Formats: sequence, C-alpha cells, structure tokens
Amino acid sequence: MAKYKKKVARQLQQDRFRDTTMGLFDRLGDALEGKGKTILYGLGGLIVVGLLVVFFVKWNNRKNDEAREAMGRAITIATTPVSPSGPGTSTSFGSDQERAQRAVAEFEKVAAKYGDPYRSQAQFFAASNRLVLDRPKAISELTELTKSSVKQVAILAKFALGQAKESDGKYDEAAQLYQEIARANDSTVTPESANLRLAKVYVKQGKKKEAADLLFNIVDASRKAKDSDQLPKPPSSAARDAATELQKIDPERYAQLPPEAPMLG
Repeated sequence: MAKYKKKVARQLQQDRFRDTTMGLFDRLGDALEGKGKTILYGLGGLIVVGLLVVFFVKWNNRKNDEAREAMGRAITIATTPVSPSGPGTSTSFGSDQERAQRAVAEFEKVAAKYGDPYRSQAQFFAASNRLVLDRPKAISELTELTKSSVKQVAILAKFALGQAKESDGKYDEAAQLYQEIARANDSTVTPESANLRLAKVYVKQGKKKEAADLLFNIVDASRKAKDSDQLPKPPSSAARDAATELQKIDPERYAQLPPEAPMLG
C-alpha cells in the first residue's frame, strides 16, 4: 500500500509538472502567435536537452564514485599483508595465492560492471595478480592490454609484461619492452625507471658496458637537472638506484659522475 501511495504521488507530481509546463508553453505561444510557437517549441526542445545533460552528468558522477570505491576495495585486498599465522582474516591472508585469488575476483567484478578507464585498469590489476595463479593466462592478458586505448594501462601492462619476461629469463623480449616504454616518455612509467630495468637486463645478458652507459646517463642527467627556479632537482628513486647499481658494476665509471648537488633544507 505504501508503495502504491508513493506511485500515485509521483504520478500526481508528474501531471502537475506537465500541466504547468505545457500551460506555460501555450500561454507564451498565444502571446507570440504563428511563428512564435515554432521558436517556442524549439526552445522547449533545448530545455529538454539541457535537462538530459544535467541528468547524465549527475548519473555519470555517481557511477564514477561507485567505480572508484569498488576499485579501492579491490586494491585493499590486493595489498593486504600475507601472514601464514592468520589466514582468512580481514587483515591478512594465509598465502600469496589466496590473496591473489580474492583480488582477481574483485577486479573482475569492477571490469564487468564499469566502463573505461576503470574497466581497463581493473583488467590490468586482475592480470597482474593472476601471475601467481595462472602465469600463461596472465601473460596473455597483459600482452592484450599493451594494446589498450587507455594509455596509462597500456604502459603499465607493457612494464609488468617486461618484468614477467625478465623473470622468465627472456631477456631480449624484456629489453625490447623496456626500450619501448622509455621511448614513450610518459610519466606513468618514466624513462628513468624503464632504462633502469633495461640496464639490469643488460647486466644479466653480460652487456656490462651497455648497462654502465645507460646507468651513467640516468644519474648524470639527474644530477644536472634544475627546477623552474634553477635549483637542483632532488633525484628520483630510479636515479638513486641507478647510482647504486653503477657503483656496483663499474666503480671507475661511477667516479666520473658530477658530484651530487647539496639539497637545500
């Protein structure tokens, strides 16, 4: 009965809105006559279109909020610590496999319910977590995501795929992926980060000189970089790691670097 009353009330409100609106259009139409009515009905169409746009924006914002919350829940699961002493609790998982299985399921829900960019992002996270469950399938998914129309996802998928290839000992394939990322010059995965991974692949391939050259260039550019006020930029974590790696594989080349600029407090 309560639902029926609400339905009737809505119908009455709609009837009053329609009567008021149409009455207003008719009165204005009578005042304008002939040609004026054509103008008026055109104006009415614009008002309807405007209302539809407002409705869509509000609906889209609500859907975006829902998608972000769903992604947040899935990411929380994916980053929950693994603790064999406390499996199945809300604060830990008993194994990497258990955590990955839950995370994949949550990300797949997001991918199935929402559009891009959330769908592609969720597909990437699902594939990344699937690496510990079904590696061939995960690599296939990451390979497909490197073609994503969402540039951020395409680059992240390429980087994750490069790491997987590197881990599997497929150094040539990994090197090619890292080179492509470096050339893309995108902030999602910076050229510094891609070239650092590439240098480590060169070391594994026995290409010590190529690795040292790459690492030297990363650190050299970082130590010479200035901000808009012409003050030294703080080094990125990739540049710091590159310096450590260079010092380890080629101390003489490391000694040729310009001194690190002192950071102002």
